[in-house]
Parts: sequence; structure tokens; C-alpha cells
Amino acid sequence: MSLLDQIKLQSKITDEVIVSFSMGKDSLVVLDLACKYFKKVHVFFMYMVPGLEFQERALQRYEQIYNVKIHRVPHFETSEFYRFGSFRTPDYSVPVLDVNDVYSYIRQECNCFWIIGGERKADSIFRNGMLNKSGSVDLKRGRMYPLCYWVKKDVLDYIKLKKLYYPSFYQKLGFSLHSLHGKQLYKLREVYPDDYRKVLKFFPEAGAGVAQYEFYKKE
Repeated sequence: MSLLDQIKLQSKITDEVIVSFSMGKDSLVVLDLACKYFKKVHVFFMYMVPGLEFQERALQRYEQIYNVKIHRVPHFETSEFYRFGSFRTPDYSVPVLDVNDVYSYIRQECNCFWIIGGERKADSIFRNGMLNKSGSVDLKRGRMYPLCYWVKKDVLDYIKLKKLYYPSFYQKLGFSLHSLHGKQLYKLREVYPDDYRKVLKFFPEAGAGVAQYEFYKKE
């Protein structure tokens, strides 16, 4: 079986897809494959805090490389942060959303049904069970998984073989900031202090987690 069998199958079902793009290795390979196998490609990125410079530089580079527009949308988890006052004052007018709300919004925005992502069976027991049930094409949920049967080595080999652009911030940070944990923000403050200050404008109490991590780190 070829690793490209699933994307080839999916390209026979539709010629237009939305890529769920986190800038991680799996989603990078999916974006590259999507641009090769589908006629029209939409892309969206979920942020914890809008406009962080280190993320924006990389997103703009990907837009140039693949000639796509990347829609920036709030991560659904931040709705709970705002409503219940995690790292900030609560605002009970904010509705709690989940990932399906994001999918509904981006489908409407792009006028496209199919969303593809980098989920792999080898990721976890949960992913293995989910993909065993749906296969690489989930007709009911409108999801496609071109990397369904890939393992981590396949992903790394593809990135190396195709010489895909991989953001420098991963070497400096090791992540793309998909949480507000003290350890991550501590590193962000160290490497990108301006972006750290921007995080505190939206979540002013997040610095407490940094202080806690810093305190126990010295123990």
C-alpha cells in the first residue's frame, strides 16, 4: 500500500477542501499534499491570542509558498477562558464553543464541506479507535484523514524529501503556543518577549502560571 493511496482516493471524491493547519509537522504535510491533489484549497489556523508576531511571520510565509489564504480563527478552548475567567476576568456573555462550531464557521466562510487534517492512527489509542471506525474518509462528519496510516517517521521523511519549510520558532520554542501553561509562556517570554506581553493583554493573569513555574523550576 502506498502512503499516497488515501489522498488519491480523497481527490476523487472532491476537488475542494479546507485544511486544518496548526503549523505542526502533520498538518504541514497535509497542506503540501492538499495543494498537490486538490484544485481548490482553503486553510484555517486556530490561535490562542491573535496576531502573535512569531506565528504571523510563519503563516505569511506559508501563504506565499502555497499561494493560499490562511483564515485566522480563535481556538475554541479560549471561549471557556473568556466565559469562566481563566487567566482573566470572566465574561458570561461569551458562549462556550467546541471544535464543531469552528468547523461550521469555516465551512460557511469558505463555502466548502470537506475538512482534512493530520490525524493519524498511530497518534493515540483514541485516534486509532476513531480512525478504525471511520477510515480515511468520514462521510458523516465531512472529514478526511490523508495521513491515517502514516507513522511519525513517514511524516519526517516526507518533510525532508520535499524540503518543506518548517518554522524556525519550533527550534527556539519547541511549540506553536496552543495552551497558556506556565511552562510554555515562560519560554515565550524568554524567546519572544513582545509576544509574551501581547498574551498578557488578553490574559493578564497568565503571568501567575509563569511565576509558579519559575519558582518551582529553581527548587
